[in-house]
Amino acid sequence: MARKAADGQEPLKKGETPLSRQFNQIKAKYPGAILLFRVGDFYETFGEDAVKASKILGIVLTRRNNGNADDHLAGFPHHSLDVYLPKLVRAGQRVAICDQLENPAEAKGIVKRGVTELVTPGVSFNDQVLDNKRNNYVASIAFPESAQNLYGLALLDISTGEYMCSQGPLAYIQKLVQSFLPAEILYPKKFRNQFLDSFGDQFHSFSLEEWIFTHDFTYPLLTQHFKTQNLKGFGIEEMPLGIIAAGVILHYLAETEHKQVAHISSIQRIEEDKYVWLDRFTIRNLELIHPSQEGGVPLISLMDQTLTAMGARLLRKWMVLPLKQLIEIQDRQSGVAELVQNMDLLDLLTSYLKPIGDLERLISKVAASRINPRELVQLKKALQQIPLIKELLWDNGDGSLKKWADRLNPCALLVDKIEVALRDDAPMLAHQGGIIKTGFLPELDELHLLSSNGKEYLQDLQKREVERTGISSLKVAYNKVFGYYLEVTNSHKDRVPPEWIRKQTLVNAERYITDELKIYEEKILTAEDRISQIEYGIFQDLIREAMEYLELIQVNAQGIATLDVLQSFASIAIKHQYVQPELLENDVIDIKDGRHPVIEQQLAVGESYVPNDVYLDNESQQIIMITGPNMAGKSALLRQTALIVLMAQMGSFVPAQAATIGLVDKVFTRVGASDNLSKGESTFMVEMTETAAILNNLSSKSLVLLDEIGRGTSTYDGVSMAWAIAEHLHNHPKSRAKTLFATHYHELNQLADDFPRIKNFHVSVKEMGNKIIFLRKLLPGGSAHSFGIHVAQMAGMPTPLVLRAHEILQHLEKDHIKEDHDQKLKDMPKANYQLSLFGAEIPAGLKEINDQLEKLDVNSLSPIEALLKLNELKKMISNKL
Repeated sequence: MARKAADGQEPLKKGETPLSRQFNQIKAKYPGAILLFRVGDFYETFGEDAVKASKILGIVLTRRNNGNADDHLAGFPHHSLDVYLPKLVRAGQRVAICDQLENPAEAKGIVKRGVTELVTPGVSFNDQVLDNKRNNYVASIAFPESAQNLYGLALLDISTGEYMCSQGPLAYIQKLVQSFLPAEILYPKKFRNQFLDSFGDQFHSFSLEEWIFTHDFTYPLLTQHFKTQNLKGFGIEEMPLGIIAAGVILHYLAETEHKQVAHISSIQRIEEDKYVWLDRFTIRNLELIHPSQEGGVPLISLMDQTLTAMGARLLRKWMVLPLKQLIEIQDRQSGVAELVQNMDLLDLLTSYLKPIGDLERLISKVAASRINPRELVQLKKALQQIPLIKELLWDNGDGSLKKWADRLNPCALLVDKIEVALRDDAPMLAHQGGIIKTGFLPELDELHLLSSNGKEYLQDLQKREVERTGISSLKVAYNKVFGYYLEVTNSHKDRVPPEWIRKQTLVNAERYITDELKIYEEKILTAEDRISQIEYGIFQDLIREAMEYLELIQVNAQGIATLDVLQSFASIAIKHQYVQPELLENDVIDIKDGRHPVIEQQLAVGESYVPNDVYLDNESQQIIMITGPNMAGKSALLRQTALIVLMAQMGSFVPAQAATIGLVDKVFTRVGASDNLSKGESTFMVEMTETAAILNNLSSKSLVLLDEIGRGTSTYDGVSMAWAIAEHLHNHPKSRAKTLFATHYHELNQLADDFPRIKNFHVSVKEMGNKIIFLRKLLPGGSAHSFGIHVAQMAGMPTPLVLRAHEILQHLEKDHIKEDHDQKLKDMPKANYQLSLFGAEIPAGLKEINDQLEKLDVNSLSPIEALLKLNELKKMISNKL
């Protein structure tokens, strides 16, 4: 006969207990998460959760004795949650923390339990899960439902309250995802295949039902959260897909039991027009945030001299989102310049920044009621630095620094309240007492005195009773069953006074209680409970006070972060001798003695980096064709040029003797081999795909870096593609993208004879017998020799192989095969007719035809329309001639 469940529910199934039923009911609500089920002093996992947890955590997997194969069990002590939780989350698991919601001693039947938090890779406040130097974003992607082909993206870091959204074509969303590297991505279930095709499987992701990704559902979530009638004030009203993505995140927060989110007080639009376009290939190729190869050093490792966690996170954002607005860049530059020119100011500022810690995440914990006493003390100490920084910058700064000083708010009243109430050595747990200062509340002081004098009182009582009874072995002790008691050995029990009450008999002793002991015990235990209640109440009042300062402290955190990045830029500039670049609204890049910021710091002691000049403009030197042997420094030269430009537009000083930078709007790179063999894509296919993405998105203010285009296929195919790409870049009718084109095809030197804005340069080497020395200096003129055999010899190729290669080369040169090849290139029809067709030298008679061609959109014509248009143009030419 089935047993009735203790809570009056349906009868228990065979083998089911009230505890297992409770677990299964809660687990059913969180099917995709590992459920940490609190049982007494342990968090337990069951079934498949236990199997996963044991593998990830390295804890023992056991099985209960009922023979059920699914009845696995694995657990750990509840106080070790901060040790084990991060390991689960970093492994990509969603973790539901199920706690006991009532005191087991007072529970009738089974203890009431419920999930208090669902921690996911992208949604966590846990310090052990988070990296304090980078944001922990959960992202949401809304896929297009119409022919517009626009996508929506939203990003939220719940630990800081930073909330952003945007919308645009797939390439733009991919670029943002690569820039911000979210810890978790949400997407609609029905678009799983499209998601994997577009974003790969390198991100932790979670799919949600399609109905959540609708405007009707998500728009009210946002307006209700921000308490507004519409979203116009945030600049996102006309971004329906961005709104959907943002609303999905708010829904996800509620689903993961994160409902105290007052610190998410605004949402920012990511404006495509505000930042330099860096596609995902460029961010990877330039190694801005991550090295492209194991053991590499990214730019951020060099530039991050920040002293606060907020500063480190902001620097990361500035690096992947360089500015295009001249005024904003100059504002940052002027702040850096002030600090560079005033070393005393810089030293004092750094000393004031160091104690601040992570003010941004501390105030977010306040809003979520997740802050502990020790962290609230740290919040106070951080705010105490604000008036020092404010006064320092106001008295010694100028312009930009004074502006930031003016925005800082000392929050003096809050600081005073925390200072008066909380002990500086407050513990982490609010319930364990010892957090409130003596003198703050007289009633509390009395209770503390009573509690702290307990040992002394008991010693006095023991001494009095020993003297009164003559029982020398008498002792006063305590246990949870009897409370305080007097223990007397059997040899002295005949001396026990009649008023003592016997409570327990042991083998060699008896235990007694007295009225005096019971009265005192009640006072002590009541005092301790009362202390805990009063102190916890005072602490909660302080949290509520701090919440009133939420927005002010968030502004302070942003200001401190900005100052921290500026001091980091200044420190790097002084340490490595960077200069302030001049930024202009023109199309000229003129770098004198530029250096690669990372490579120059990795050279051996005594070795100096060889600096180089680079000049590019749209009128005379649009494309620089750079030849020279492998290992000579062509790739480093390309990357350093891009890094100098990007550092300048971040607001930083740059590694050069002087630099004038005409603002760029896009930086494209195609450098290095990046095969995607797992998807069946060869080096050449990847190379052409990335190059196509560049050529289809050019503007007149773009900077393009092409390294060894065409090397992934045969020599003739490679030369042909590289040649055609260079012609296209030169002849593009609407943009003259400034381009550095490094190649080992010295045949491309021929281009400079036929295209006026292409110039040949080479990275110089010096021949010493059969060896070469890399001079790494960029000089005018092309290189006619690749030195490939020399490089192979230096790389350690077997000597017989090198000699044979040299023999073959001499044979080719002797039979003039090479010269014949060069002659064919000279005789090849050139595409430079566009110079006259689209330029200023168009004959008057052909002006009308040129106008027709410029208006023509070839991609939109059907075959019949194209033939008709061709016939029309042919007749026009015949008439003109």
